[in-house]
Amino acid sequence: MDRASAGWINGFIGILIFSGSLPATRMAVMGFDPVFLTVARATIAGLIALALLLLFREKRPARSDLASLVIVAFGVVIGFPLLTALALTHVTSAHSTVFIGLLPLSTAIFGVLRGGERPRPAFWIFSCLGSALVAGFAVSQGIAAAPLGDLLMLAAIIVCGLGYAEGAKLSRKLGGWQVISWALVLALPVMLALALFNLPSSFASIAAPSWVGLVYVSLFSMLIGFFFWYRGLAQGGIAGVGQLQLLQPFFGLLLAATLLHEQISPIMLVVTVAIVACVAGAKKFAR
Repeated sequence: MDRASAGWINGFIGILIFSGSLPATRMAVMGFDPVFLTVARATIAGLIALALLLLFREKRPARSDLASLVIVAFGVVIGFPLLTALALTHVTSAHSTVFIGLLPLSTAIFGVLRGGERPRPAFWIFSCLGSALVAGFAVSQGIAAAPLGDLLMLAAIIVCGLGYAEGAKLSRKLGGWQVISWALVLALPVMLALALFNLPSSFASIAAPSWVGLVYVSLFSMLIGFFFWYRGLAQGGIAGVGQLQLLQPFFGLLLAATLLHEQISPIMLVVTVAIVACVAGAKKFAR
């Protein structure tokens, strides 16, 4: 199997894992404060990452890599989890999941700015078309009904795209699982302190679904998913493999309907199918 094909397979597995992130976060914020959820998931994942790095005796990153690791930590360890957790206190996971359709464009832009990639002009047509479909959906749903939630989701998409592109660039040097592990360890002292400071006064009233959500976002969304995702981006190209994120709303909507019994409107399905159709064209002209 060639490197590019392996990249698309790894990227697809990562997207499958990430598709459960917003429904799981929605479950978790029903019992946990969004700030505590953010620092708790990073702390749990960070402790596991530290154990893995020690177990495999991984070499420490060079001093020149620290700036990139800080950007990764800011984007995917702190920024995206916190902003989405706050957004999901205002909007449903089904509504927020469709915003994930903007992630391919965000990732591609930062892939150009930070990764040095140069997709062909036709690529941007397909990528922008998918983003326009997502924006149109938000407006059709009445963006004024929950403007704060939508703005938080847009901010989350921006910082996440930055973290994805920066991590993918660094993965070419350090390896996929090593990048997210070192980023988590770098943030661990602050995350652990904040987790202890923001501990709930009592855990007795927190229902089982919230605990399930916390476990999922800590193990899979914050750690395991990145093992595949960063490797896929590094192998297949940030802009190209990044278009697989167009599939994430489809899987996320199915999970939201199945696990949370949220209503999936016909327009949600139409938009999701349309943006998924854009991935074929974008993939063709990614390089």
